[in-house]
Amino acid sequence: MDRLIAAIKAMQNPSVVGLDPTVALVPPQVFDAVGDDLDAAGDKASAGYDASESGAQRAASRLALGYFEFNRAVIDAVADIVPAVKVQVAMYEALGPAGIDAYTMTCEYAQQQGLYVIGDIKRGDIGSTAAAYAQHLSGLPQTAIPSADSAHKDGSYDDLWHEDAVTVNPYLGADGITPFVDAAKQTDKGIFVLVRTSNPSSKDIQELELASGERFYEHVADLVSNWGSDSLGAEGYSRVGAVVGATHPQEGQALRERMPHTFFLVPGFGAQGGTAQDVAGMFDADGSGAIVNSSRGIIAAWKKSGEYRSGMSADEALDLVASAARRAAINMRDELRVAVYR
Repeated sequence: MDRLIAAIKAMQNPSVVGLDPTVALVPPQVFDAVGDDLDAAGDKASAGYDASESGAQRAASRLALGYFEFNRAVIDAVADIVPAVKVQVAMYEALGPAGIDAYTMTCEYAQQQGLYVIGDIKRGDIGSTAAAYAQHLSGLPQTAIPSADSAHKDGSYDDLWHEDAVTVNPYLGADGITPFVDAAKQTDKGIFVLVRTSNPSSKDIQELELASGERFYEHVADLVSNWGSDSLGAEGYSRVGAVVGATHPQEGQALRERMPHTFFLVPGFGAQGGTAQDVAGMFDADGSGAIVNSSRGIIAAWKKSGEYRSGMSADEALDLVASAARRAAINMRDELRVAVYR
C-alpha cells in the first residue's frame, strides 16, 4: 500500500472518488452528443458498416461512451484534489463489450492523470478461475502467446485493466485469495478484502456469532491480517487491505485495533450516511491507515447544484458536472482533514 499512502500524503487527502455512473447520473445531453458522434461515424464508415447495430449494441455503445465522457470530466475536475478513484465494474459490465471498453478506458485515463485506481470488481472463486480473475492485476500471462511481443522475458507484463488494486470476496477462503495476493506481489499492487461492508443486510452473515464467541466478520478480519502478514510495506501496512464500511463506526474502530497492519478502504460516506466523524476511528494515530470513498455524493453533486438547465449543451452540462464534483470533493477533503488529522 506504499504507493497509495504516498499519494494520500501528497494530497493530504484520504478520500477516493467512486466512478459508478448510471443513466440517471449522467446529463442526457451527454448521451445525445455521443449518439450524434456514433451516427456520424456510421455515415462515414465503409460499405462494411453494420447498420443493424442500431439496436441493443448501438444503445450500449452510446451509454458506454457517455459514461466515459462523464468520467473524464469528473477525473479532470478532481485529479489535483484526490489521490485515487474507485471504478465499479458492474456499471460497465451491464453494457457488454462496449461497457468493458469504457471501464478500461476510464481506468487508463485516471492513471494517466496520476491517480491511483481501485478496480471495484469483488471477485471470488477458486483454482484456475481465481487465477484468471487475478489477471486484473497480473495482466496478460507471458505464456499466453509465446511468440508475441507481450511475452516479456524480463518479468514485465501487459496491463490490460489499468488497476492498481482490486476488491475481492473472501467467502471461498484462502483458495480464492491466494492467487490475488500472488498477482499483487508480482506487480507491486494491492487488494482489498470484504470484511465489514456498509450495506444494511450485511448483518445477516457478517454478524453471525461463532462457537468461539467472536463475530464472523472478526474471524474474516483475522484471516485478512494473516494473508497479508508477509507483505508489509515501508509504511507498516500490508498489500492485503480490508473493506470496512463507514456505516459501522464502532466496529470499524475495533477493527482498526484488531488489524494494525491492514489498510482500510471505507465505503459508505455521504449518500449512504457515513460522516467524517464516523470514519475517524478507522485511521491510526498518525492519520493514516484508511481511505474513504464517496461515489454519488461527488459524481451526482451536479443534480443538487440548482444550476442545471435542460437547454444546456453537452459541453455545458459536463462543465457543470465537473465544477460540482470539484466542490463536493473539496468539501469531503476538508471534512476529513478536520476529523482525521487531529
